Formats: sequence, C-alpha cells, structure tokens
Amino acid sequence: MWRMTMSHSGYLKKYVENHPKNKMAWYLLGKEYEATGQEGKAHYCYIQAGSVYEAFESSKLPADLWKEYQENLLRESRRKEKHIQLLRKTGLAFVLLLLIWLPSAYAPGHIMSAGGAGDKQEEEAEPLSQDSVTPSSSKPAGQSQLDKPPAKLAYTAETYFGEAGDKHKALGNVFEDGKAEEALETAVLGMKRSGKWAVWSEDMPVVYGLTQSPASGMLEVQSYDAKTCDCEPPDVSRLQKDAAAWITRQESLAVLASAIQQFKQSEGKWPENLKGLTGTFPNNWIAGSDPIMQEAFEPMLGMLKKQSVNGDKDVSTAGGGQEGEAAGKPLNGYWSSGEEPFFTKPLEAIVDSKTHTLAVVSGNIIIRSYKVGLGGDKTPQGSFRISDKVVNPNGRDDGEFGSRGMQLSDTNYAIHGTNEPDSIGKDQSLGCVRMSKKDVEELFDLLPRGSKVTIGKGILPKLELVPEERFALSDRQDQTNPHRTYHWLD
Repeated sequence: MWRMTMSHSGYLKKYVENHPKNKMAWYLLGKEYEATGQEGKAHYCYIQAGSVYEAFESSKLPADLWKEYQENLLRESRRKEKHIQLLRKTGLAFVLLLLIWLPSAYAPGHIMSAGGAGDKQEEEAEPLSQDSVTPSSSKPAGQSQLDKPPAKLAYTAETYFGEAGDKHKALGNVFEDGKAEEALETAVLGMKRSGKWAVWSEDMPVVYGLTQSPASGMLEVQSYDAKTCDCEPPDVSRLQKDAAAWITRQESLAVLASAIQQFKQSEGKWPENLKGLTGTFPNNWIAGSDPIMQEAFEPMLGMLKKQSVNGDKDVSTAGGGQEGEAAGKPLNGYWSSGEEPFFTKPLEAIVDSKTHTLAVVSGNIIIRSYKVGLGGDKTPQGSFRISDKVVNPNGRDDGEFGSRGMQLSDTNYAIHGTNEPDSIGKDQSLGCVRMSKKDVEELFDLLPRGSKVTIGKGILPKLELVPEERFALSDRQDQTNPHRTYHWLD
C-alpha cells in the first residue's frame, strides 16, 4: 500500500507545475492525494499520468519498494531546498532511479525513458524482444538507440558500487551534473571503489547508456548490467571499444593540464606553446607530446587562463568536489561534448611505505598503482615536488638508478629505476623509491616536472593497477643530463 506524508506535497506540486508534461510526476502526486483521501484530485492526476498510471497499477509493486523510494524522495526534497536550481536535473534522476529499482514494472529487456520540462512521454518504455514489440514501434527488435552509430557520443565515468541499490548512485550523479543533457548519447563507465578511492582502469565497463532525442528531449536509459536491470542487455561492444580511446585521451589531457599548471606555478607565467613544456633537460616539464596534446593545447590553455581569473584552481569547472563524485561538467566554449577533460585535479604521486605502493592520483581517483622498493625508516615522509626529471641518470639505462630518475625537491632522494629488481616490494634501498623499468618509464611520462609527491604510511590501499598497454608519449626530446653525476641515496 502506498504511504506518503504531507511533507512531500510542496516538492511534488512544485515539480508538476514546472514539468506539466512529466507523466511520472503526475502519477506520484496522484498517489499522494489518494493516500490522504483526496480522491477527486487523485483521479485528475491519474488522468494526466495516462500510460504511466496504467503500467504501474497493473504491476504488483511491493510496499517496501514504495517506502524506500519515499525515503529517498524526502532526503532529496530537503537537499533541494538548499539547491533549488538543480530541481529539474535531480528530479529526473530519481524518477529514473525508481524505474530501475522496480524491475517488475517492466519485462526483461526493456529500456526506460523519462523526460523533463516540455518533454513528450507517450512512449514510457520500448521493448527489446521481438515477441513484445508493439506495432507502433519503429525500432528493430533488440535494438536501442545506443546500438546505432552515434550522432554525438560522450563518455564519462562514475564509481560503480557492489550492491545493486548503490550502483544507481552513478546514474544519479550523471543527471545531477547535467551530462545527460549535453550530448545526444552518453556512455557511463564504471569505476570500482577501494575505501575512499575511485579506481580508474583501462577496462572500465560501460554500465549505463543514455540517449536523448533532439526533437522531444526524451531521455532513454539503458543499463548494461544484467543483474541491475533484470534484463538481457544489448550488445555493448561498440561502446566498449570506443571507451578505450576516450580513456587514453583523458590520460593525455590530464598530463597536459597538469604540466601547464606546474609551469605557471613555477615560472609565474603561462607557456606560450606546447614546445614550452617539452624542452630539453631541465626544461622538460613533460617527457614528450602526442597528437592529443598538440590538438588540445590551445583550448586547454584558454580554459586554465579563464579559470585562473575566476579563481577556480581545478582543471574542470565542476564535479569532484565531494568524495566519490569524480567527474567534471562540460566546458562549453572550449570543448565539444564528450571531449572535455574528465580529471579535475592536477596529477600527483602518493607513496605508502606500509603497502610499498606508489599511486598516481587526481583528487580521489587512483589512475595507476605500482609496487615499489623503499628504505623503511630511511625513506623520509612528507610532501615533495619533482624538481628534476632525467633520462639515464647514471649515463646508461642499466645503472643503479635505472633508465629514469625524478628528484624530490632538490634532496638526495628520488624516484628512480633500479638494477636490483628483486628489491621491489622490500625495504632495501637507502631511502629512495625504487621502481621496475616499465613502471618508472610510464611514471616519467605521466608526472610532469613540479608534480607533488606525498610519502606517508597507511595512506593507500594495497593495489597494483598497471595497464597492459602502458601510457607513453611520442615526439620525445633529449632529457639526459651529461653535465651532472647524480649521487642519490639509492
């Protein structure tokens, strides 16, 4: 049985006033009136709800599911009193969450649709199986909009939790941040969580697909997790393949943005061009460049200049402020939708002497995580900056410091390679951070000069996260230093 308190009335009435064509909102308001004995008003709302009323009344929905939604609605109503300008986005998000939470209202294989102000919602759900396709449907059986070549495809990523109910938080974040309204199609990749950290990886699955009709504004939501949607999801291979290119692009953009910011902080001015970041040692802020950086330098520089004037220190203009909300909002005027930078914080390294782990992070997102060799109590704790980045610090790639070295704040400590690979994961160094050859060479390309390095104890999960295909920059400059012999503590 449906139970709602009058504390919801203001929220629902206001929402219906702003979204008179939202049939789901009319249905929920009608249920509230019915619960309080106002049969006439309830009947009027049900007429406005049309097919939504018929669909939900014909399905036997457990009372506890309504109660769960009621509690979420109440929390959302209170929060939106403080953030009234986000009412439309979060209202749509929770309507969609309700639809996902109630798989019994739709047969397996269905897609869920919802709309906002001015949206037409005559088609509440499109069936995916041949047996259930209605004569009015123009889609081939088993095909959603997201199976077709995209007219405008964007990607984003959100933390994807283990429990079914928590998985929908990712979808809520996408709607609240407005990503679903910026592109005709949005594919949401799922990041796993380890404690307070979101985990970025090369094989993040596409967990949701969002398609918006340019004519009606109707939004179609497709879950690609069979357990979540209680359905047989359509083929996601095309989206998954394109996601790999988006992941690579975002890593290059993160390196570029971080390098520009570190240059500005150190030199007190902005780099004039990409070559200003790829000079020979010691002006090698980054270890090289790639086509993505060459294409993105001018818009990235313009974006960062604007944010500097506005007092915004992040790479992107939004998102990532609260723990678990990693993504930023699109940057209109600089990037087409789906191409804007995802990472909102400069790249930095964190070294955990307890787990013998070095992680490359952006805010609360772990991008890479490597096993390292340390020196126990000889390894200093604290905050440092990469003051030098040098190739072959011993004059060759098989010396005691390996093929790459990154000095920490002009001290005798560094992150470097080693000719003693068996010492990785142990406390056998004299205080430096030792890495394997592949790991230190990837780190050298990921972290710009000036990047922050924090060394502490018990601050990272014990997690190894290295891709099969390593991040590597091309168009490399000379980064050796024949004029100095390094005497780090190893």
